Amino acid sequence: MPSFVHEFPFDPSYGRTLDDLLAIPAPPAAPDDFADFWRARHEAARGVATAPEIGPLESERDGVRIHGVTFTSVGGVRLGGWLVLPADGPVRHGFVIGHGYGGRQEPGPDVPLPLPGSAAILPCVRGMGARGLVAGVPEVSGAHVLHGIESRETYLIGDCVADLWCAASALRELVPELAGTGPLGYLGESFGGGLGALALPWDDRFGAAQLTVPTFGNHPLRLTLPCAGSGESVRGYHREHPEVTEVLSYFDAATAAGFLRQPTLVAAALFDPSVPPPGQFAVYNALAGERELLVLSAGHFEHPGLADEAAALSAGRTRFFGEWLGR
Repeated sequence: MPSFVHEFPFDPSYGRTLDDLLAIPAPPAAPDDFADFWRARHEAARGVATAPEIGPLESERDGVRIHGVTFTSVGGVRLGGWLVLPADGPVRHGFVIGHGYGGRQEPGPDVPLPLPGSAAILPCVRGMGARGLVAGVPEVSGAHVLHGIESRETYLIGDCVADLWCAASALRELVPELAGTGPLGYLGESFGGGLGALALPWDDRFGAAQLTVPTFGNHPLRLTLPCAGSGESVRGYHREHPEVTEVLSYFDAATAAGFLRQPTLVAAALFDPSVPPPGQFAVYNALAGERELLVLSAGHFEHPGLADEAAALSAGRTRFFGEWLGR
């Protein structure tokens, strides 16, 4: 187990060894209508006319051209992000790339893309980042994760999942060549990893995924674990409103992973102050399809081996998607 000097008032490894983490299951009591709930939300999102629009060229690097993009999601909400297109040659692969809590202000390290000849959409889900701002939706993660949590119908996380589905629709409309190149890939880290686990089981447009330090895994366990991330806001809310566990049961990434049959690479950390590792491993352990695990020594934490682990993850991602989407 890694040993890091830190100033957190709790142990970000939560006393679990790797063997302990590999034995953590999804919650035992999933709602009977969990799948029906998500399939209905997916059907509604697929019916949205996303009306995507490409903005001017913003930059060109790493063999791609990067444009701004806007599209419509559920509820008529107009969101923005970036569209990445090959600078030369045909489009052979497509990706939807989620982001962490706090959103994204630029494409950043998600470019270069995992495979050459790829197009990708990097959406800002509602409330997150300058291009995802929506009136009435908090942009601070601690408030964002609680918005509408009173019921499963109003909880904001459900709409954020729908934003990813609508982003996929926008990408396929903007890049019609993708209709003949096989399924899409999905990449998501932290918040984007949890959203991906909730989104992918119901959408056959995706053929493979990579989830890095995914959040929202095993809420009943997460509620017992202090952290420095958005989960602490949920823990505080739960102390005053214990009935929220019923709502959270519909938004559990580990429960959703039990329905996720696309090949999935999970990068999960042994030490993480923001997303407790037990929840991350619960997502991996519950996956129903082909799965691969890359163990990180730490997530959401600067440490001497970070650059080497990032390079190993990048190489693993390229190999993984090359195997499952590069056929």
